[in-house]
Amino acid sequence: MCDTLCVLGDTGTLFAKNSDRPVTEAQVVELHPRRAAAGPLRTQYLELPDRGAGATLLSRPAWLWGAEHGVNEHGVAIGNERVATVHDAAAAKPALIGMDLVRLGLERSSSAAEALDVIVDLLTTCGQGGIADAVHGEAYDSSFLIADPTQAIILDTSGTDYAAAPFPAGTAISNRHSLTTDWTRASDSLDTGDDFDRYRDHREHTAYADVRLAASRRFLAAQPPGGLTPAAMAAHLRDHGHGPWGAPGEGGPADPPPGELGPDFSGISVCMHVRDLSVTAASFVSVLPADLASGAPLRVFVAPGSPCVSIFVPAFPATAAGLPPFIPFELSGQELWQAADTLRRAVEDDPASLQAIRDRLDPVEGELWEEAHDVCDRPDLWGDVGGSWGQRALQALQSCLPGS
Repeated sequence: MCDTLCVLGDTGTLFAKNSDRPVTEAQVVELHPRRAAAGPLRTQYLELPDRGAGATLLSRPAWLWGAEHGVNEHGVAIGNERVATVHDAAAAKPALIGMDLVRLGLERSSSAAEALDVIVDLLTTCGQGGIADAVHGEAYDSSFLIADPTQAIILDTSGTDYAAAPFPAGTAISNRHSLTTDWTRASDSLDTGDDFDRYRDHREHTAYADVRLAASRRFLAAQPPGGLTPAAMAAHLRDHGHGPWGAPGEGGPADPPPGELGPDFSGISVCMHVRDLSVTAASFVSVLPADLASGAPLRVFVAPGSPCVSIFVPAFPATAAGLPPFIPFELSGQELWQAADTLRRAVEDDPASLQAIRDRLDPVEGELWEEAHDVCDRPDLWGDVGGSWGQRALQALQSCLPGS
């Protein structure tokens, strides 16, 4: 279960995702430089011809080749969602999984439209299949939100069937198909006016996704034109069912995680806490500037683990304009994730403890964001100023651990 959203404006695009994964699964962030084509490329289950790759920043479950979300040097961002479809992914032979398609789409594209072409071509030639959740041994199909500084596209899939449509102002997706008859491009199995909802598995109720999708749509609708900020997006990713809270740099009261899951799907929230099943394993906010080609920097903010008990650490990915990237190396290891995950478990056992944790984390997070803002246009200072960001985040998280 995941939630992905973006909003477009005159100055570019804000893109964000919560990656919800099994409770024991670590997720890491990695910077991959450009790669020349060389021999076969091994994805999770398939070998493909290697066409080379642009520079990417990827957030991936540690056991997977592919990514839950990421951004490339051209300002293309992609996130995927698990969806229930009439295609039996569990019975399909191993092929590409949604996370493979996210990574390949980022590696091989320079725009959202090109990423759509890449994913559709791979989808129709290779298909979907293979275990994507190793903890529960489950396979599934994916839907995608693809964005760049000027456009956003939803791609819904079912096996090799698909439908896609642009969303000029931005949009949100969750764990269900988003498109019905409003698609503008589709596989040959659909004629004009056909409803893509026929590919949804109607045996699986979507209320668990609907409640979170509604929260993301309310959040986007409440923002004034051009007024959405990365901090506001981060606050939305911390939503425990009562709206955004904890915007970096603002502090304020913490909203404890929901308790037990109710039969009406109460207890399902954007920041996921479904015990022994699914939790938010990583959060991601990316700023895709309209003037990227002129040398503007890409900015991302990454929270390892559940964002409610984590710190959104700033980073600057590589760009096609040649700016040197700066990614705190701690984001590529599991220590930050493990610390945040320990705090998640502690807060689920004692929700009232969240406020004391945030009282320690908020000042550090605010400092990192202020420093990142101050050097945003000075790439020569990124390493000097940001060299301590990962360690300071880790020390803050560890200071909150039980017994520390």
